[in-house]
Amino acid sequence: MCCPNFTSMILLADSGSTKTDWRVIDANSDQAQLLTTGINPHYLDAGQIYAILKNELLPNLQGFTPAVIYYYGAGCSSLERSKRVEEALHSAFPASLVQVEHDLLAAARALCGHQRGIACILGTGSNSCLYDGKNIVDSVPSLGFLMGDEGSGAYLGKMLIRAYLYRELPDELAQSLKNRYNLTKDGIMEAVYGSAMPGTYLATFAKFIFEKRKNPAIRAMIYESFSDFFESQVCKYDGFDDVPVHFTGSVAYHFAEELRRIAKKYGLQVGSIVQSPTEGLIKYHQELLNQEKA
Repeated sequence: MCCPNFTSMILLADSGSTKTDWRVIDANSDQAQLLTTGINPHYLDAGQIYAILKNELLPNLQGFTPAVIYYYGAGCSSLERSKRVEEALHSAFPASLVQVEHDLLAAARALCGHQRGIACILGTGSNSCLYDGKNIVDSVPSLGFLMGDEGSGAYLGKMLIRAYLYRELPDELAQSLKNRYNLTKDGIMEAVYGSAMPGTYLATFAKFIFEKRKNPAIRAMIYESFSDFFESQVCKYDGFDDVPVHFTGSVAYHFAEELRRIAKKYGLQVGSIVQSPTEGLIKYHQELLNQEKA
C-alpha cells in the first residue's frame, strides 16, 4: 500500500500482544490501515521488535516517513520497556518524532474522551484505570497471565486448559476440545512454559469458549472470570459505581452480553464496549491536529 508523503501526517499504532493496528492519519481522514504481529516489550527486546517493523510494516509503507509516531501498546507501563519500543521505532523511522504510551492511556482517551470514567481492557490480557477526563489518576496493577489478567482471553484459556488436564470437563466437551486442537499434555506444557508468549497461546482457546458458552461448565468459567476481574480491578476504585465503566478488547466485545449481565450484579454502569480503541484514538489525535492548525 502506497502512502502519501505529507509531513503533516502521523503514524498511529494500537498494539496488543496478538496484533498491532497501524493507521496513517491527517487532521481530516484515515489514509491507510496496516496490520502486523502484536508487539509486547515484556516478551520482546528492541531487536525483535525492529524485526517485526522491518519485515511486516516498512515494506507496506513504501518509503513513507511520518512526522510523528504515536504508539500505544501493551507492556509499555514501565520506562525500561517503553524504551525498547522507542528504540526500535527510531531505528525504523530515524526522521520521525516518537511518543510511546501505555495501552491503558489509549483505552482511556478512546473510551472516556474528556469525561471521568473507568476504562478496561479485556483482550489477550486485562487491565483497567480510573480516568478524570484528562489523566489516569489510579490504576490497579496488572499482574500478567501467571498471577493476574483476570477476565482476559489468557485467563479464560488457562481456566479451560487446567480443567481439561485435571479431568474436570464433561466428557463430550473434553473430547471436542482435544480433537479440535490435537491436545497433548506435553504439547500444552511446552506451549505454556517453553514459548516466548504463553498468554497469546492460552488466549487462542477463547474462541472455543465463546462457541461453547451455552454449556453450563463453560458458562460457569465465564462468570468466574469476569467476576474475578470486577473484584480484583474495577471494584477497587473509589466511586466505582458512580461513573461509567467502559470496555475495549476482543474478549469484552464478543462476550458483551455476559459482561453486561455480570457487571449488573456488581452495580456497575456499563458504558461503551468496543473491540478496538483505534477509532476513538484517531478521533482524539485528529482533534489535536486541528487544534494545532487553528
